[in-house]
Amino acid sequence: MGNPKAFLEIHRQEAGYRPIHDRIHDFGEVEQTLSTRERKLQASRCMDCGVPFCHWACPLGNKAPEWNDALYKGDWELAYRLLNSTNPFPEFTGRICPALCEKACVLNRFNHEPTTNREDEAAIVEAAFREGYIQPRTDIVRNGKKVAVIGAGPAGLAAVNDLNLMGYSVTVFEKNEAAGGLLRYGIPNFKLNKAIIDRRLRLLEAEGIEFKYGEAVDLETLGEPRTSYDAYIIATGTPTARDLKAPGRELKGVHFALELLSQQNRVLAGMEFSKDERITAKGKDVLVIGGGDTGSDCIGTAHRQGCKSVTQIEIMPKPVEGPEDPQNPWPNWPRTLKTTSSHEEGCIRRWNINTLEFLGENGKLTGVRVQEIDWKPNPEGGRPIMVEKGKPEIIKAELVLLAMGFLKPEHPEYPENVFVCGDAANGASLVVRAMASGKQTAMKVASFLQR
Repeated sequence: MGNPKAFLEIHRQEAGYRPIHDRIHDFGEVEQTLSTRERKLQASRCMDCGVPFCHWACPLGNKAPEWNDALYKGDWELAYRLLNSTNPFPEFTGRICPALCEKACVLNRFNHEPTTNREDEAAIVEAAFREGYIQPRTDIVRNGKKVAVIGAGPAGLAAVNDLNLMGYSVTVFEKNEAAGGLLRYGIPNFKLNKAIIDRRLRLLEAEGIEFKYGEAVDLETLGEPRTSYDAYIIATGTPTARDLKAPGRELKGVHFALELLSQQNRVLAGMEFSKDERITAKGKDVLVIGGGDTGSDCIGTAHRQGCKSVTQIEIMPKPVEGPEDPQNPWPNWPRTLKTTSSHEEGCIRRWNINTLEFLGENGKLTGVRVQEIDWKPNPEGGRPIMVEKGKPEIIKAELVLLAMGFLKPEHPEYPENVFVCGDAANGASLVVRAMASGKQTAMKVASFLQR
């Protein structure tokens, strides 16, 4: 802790976003950066709080006080080494993590101005790449054992990174044309430029990891003993989106959120689609059903495609506003109203809205009939009871995007040399939790193969 009074004298300063009138016309990253001097000042605010709740809250166990102190003192290489000791890919989390650590920060309890951990780690890892602190490892000693990893999302990549450094020969099987999972095909470029993923993949390949693209592995075959590899890791995520079986679901113009997001990312990567295949919000009134981050990503994408308007509806009640959540007091994660950069670009947001029917003409979507509702306590306990409020109404829409989450995969019983990690094991969650699960699974595999 280099400056014991910094948290009293220096206010939290975020880098902020590019101006709205500028950023909605391209898919470049919206977040800006602070100068080196400003970044060091922000790092200096991290206090010697005794019990680092940031460390407790982070699924990876990041040691924010240590690397913030190194950053403040200008030792960028030490800061990176400390950060990388727990986080294999800080360039990902530094851009897209919701920063559980910041909500658990003692300063968040003190004055709702937590340390800028997420932005700090992004600055540290970018400096590490820029200054050449990150280089392929050439001293890896192979132990003669082979591991197959199925799925190259954040969980799979975290697992293969650790196993490779332990000396295992790792082969990654990925059904898509490139690695990254939701990092590549779910998160828009304006939040995570795909060149950032490619930079890391080049490093992993240089360290000896083999990637096989366009190869889908039938998981049912893993239910029988297989000996081509000494161990297998399933890291296929949650591929099945939650559907909405309302009348009119078959109309042209109703899509899952990832259909839009993945296609747009592929278009930016140079892939071409026919006019009939192309999903676009250009000139359309768009309705996003689902109030989470995926829905927010759809809003930002719709704006960049040139939509006429965007409305987002959520069946659950509006979260509490302000920094504190009475139901989840500090240091727990507060379920408060979140306004993203995409929301700031323009969006009508509504809560307690149930979708009744998709309406259309000549097979094409024209609107959605919805019903305002209330949630009443269930006298028998359990889930509250949904009751209608007022009369149904119609929201005009030529494009509906279903962003209601994903179904947790079900797996058969696998042989003892098959492991499941990330969202494939736990259901849809955060990238940082997927990475933590990948690292934990790598340790389990290593323990199994060393018996």
